[in-house]
Order: sequence, then structure tokens, then C-alpha cells
Amino acid sequence: MNDNKQPLNTNDEVDLGQLFKMIGKAFDRLIKFVYSILKSLFSLVIFTIKPIIVNFKIIVITILIAGILGYALDKFKPKLYSSSMLVKPYFDSKYQLVNTIDYYNALIENEEYGILSNVFNLQEDEVEQISSFEISPGPETENERLIQYENFLKSIDSTRAVKITFEDFIENRSIYAGDLFEIKVYSSKKDIFPKLEEGLNGSFTNKYSEKKMKKRDSLITIQKQNIMQQLEEVASLQDVYIKVLEEESRTAPTEITIGGEGLTLNKDKTQTREFELLNTEIRLRNELKELDKQKVEEDVFFDVISSFQQVGKIDLEWYQRYKVVLPALGFVLLCIIYLTRKLVRFVVQYEA
Repeated sequence: MNDNKQPLNTNDEVDLGQLFKMIGKAFDRLIKFVYSILKSLFSLVIFTIKPIIVNFKIIVITILIAGILGYALDKFKPKLYSSSMLVKPYFDSKYQLVNTIDYYNALIENEEYGILSNVFNLQEDEVEQISSFEISPGPETENERLIQYENFLKSIDSTRAVKITFEDFIENRSIYAGDLFEIKVYSSKKDIFPKLEEGLNGSFTNKYSEKKMKKRDSLITIQKQNIMQQLEEVASLQDVYIKVLEEESRTAPTEITIGGEGLTLNKDKTQTREFELLNTEIRLRNELKELDKQKVEEDVFFDVISSFQQVGKIDLEWYQRYKVVLPALGFVLLCIIYLTRKLVRFVVQYEA
């Protein structure tokens, strides 16, 4: 039996040896592949850095000259200031606000400064300093966005609601979706912004909003009259119940019964609902309070959450700064010249 098992062990050792050789060859190929990638990346880095090092002086001089020129242009070009105010419109006056802001921008584009001076009660030379108006949704929390998303899903068909994600809703929602709006004004005059606020306040009023406010006030008046009438009815019922209880306390007899647990005093008593009436009265008075609160809080077409600053801040992005843009353009131009020379030399020396 020992002679029969010996060839099997030898075969197993041969198979294991071949397996280890295959694994070794696979690791060798993997190492060579990784090495070739690293070598290619290293060559690419060297190829990129080499012309920079060779032409270091030219690059430094070009960037330095472009930076000085950009600094000089930034120093002498007119400064642009900006300031913003945050408002909360009521009675759908936000639609009128957005349209009015677009109208102001159209007046600036067409240089209709006389109309703008009448709107803001300013001199034309002051109005000419305004560059543009901008309106955008105001700041909002993630919870407010989620509430808007849930309300939107309730307003559409359920089959369509499944296909619309929260990200799609936020990306494609209208400017009118929010309740807060930021009005931003750009001007070359840094202290003009507080003077514009009074004119902007008139941007909310229109006939539709006035009509909606009057309708709201009429509905509140009708609801308050109904609640007052119900309170009077509750008060009259309370008086009736009180009289009934007083009458029972004077006339109702007391019965003495003998039960298994001892003596019990029973007294015939009319079932009344004073506690329910009290809860009803409290609920009606709370509704009345909410109506008064709503009328007090929304008695205007808008609320100014934050006003314009007295002096605007310089509004300049990095790509609008010449001292940053010109050196970058200079470096890109040098790269284009270098690559163009390389390409021309390759084409001239190329032989099929």
C-alpha cells in the first residue's frame, strides 16, 4: 500500500510547484506593470518640469512684468461696490418684486437714468453710478428646503413624485420658491445704497397684492364674528348649566342605600358638560388670538429683515483682479509658445 501512495504524493508536489510558479509569474507581471506606470508618470513629471527649469528666468521675468502691470491696472481702474438687503414679501408681492428688479436692470442697460432718478428720488449723476440690481433667494436652512420639497411632492401626481429627487428639486426650483429674498446692488459710488432703500420699498405694491390683503382682512373679520358668536353661545350654555346645578343643589333629595360594602349616599344629578364647554371656550379664544396675531404680523406687503449697509464693500472676485489674471495669462502664453515651437520643429523634421 505504501508503494501505491508514493506516486500520488509526487504528483501533488509537482502540482503545488507549478502553482507557486504561476503565482510568482503573476506577481512579476503585476510588479512590472506597476513599475511601467510609475516610470511613465515620472517621465511625464520630468518632461513637464524640464522646460520650466530650463526657461526659469524667462518665466519669472514674464510673470513679474505681468504682475506689476496688473497691480497698476487694479490701482487705477474704477472700484465696484456692492451692498445687499434681505426682505420677506407677503401677499405674493414677490412676483412684483422680481419683475421690478428686471425692469430696473433694463432701464440701466438702456441708459434711462431719468426714470430711475424719479423712482429713487436721486440726481441723475448719482443714478448713473449704479451698475446693476440682482435678486436671489435668501438664506434658508436644510429643514426649510425639506418642507418645500414635501409640499411640492404633495402638489403633483404620485407617479411623477417618485422620479423627482430632493437634489433635482433644489437644482431646478424657481426663484419664487422661497419666502426670503436678497436684493443686491452694484455701484461705483460706495455710499449710495441707503438712498435706494426707499425706492425699492415701492417695488412690492401692486393691485393684485392690495386686493389679496383686503380679501385676507375681510376673511379675518368674518371668522372673528363667527368666533364671537360661538363664544356668546358657549357663555349662555354655561349660565344655563350653572342655574341647573344651583337648582339641583337646593331641591335634589339624598337616598341612603345599604350595599354589601356599607352605606352609600346617592343623589340624583343631571349630567352637564361644563368641562367640555370650558375646553371649547379656550379653543375659540386661541383661534381668535391667532387671527389677531396674523393680522398684526402681516399688516404690510413686506418686512425688511436687514437693510443696506451705509457703505458698500468692494465687490471683486479673484478672476476680476488683473494682478492675478495677467500673470496667469502670461504663463499660459509662454506654454503655448513653447508647445507651438515643439510642434513646428517636429513637423519640419518628420519623415514618413
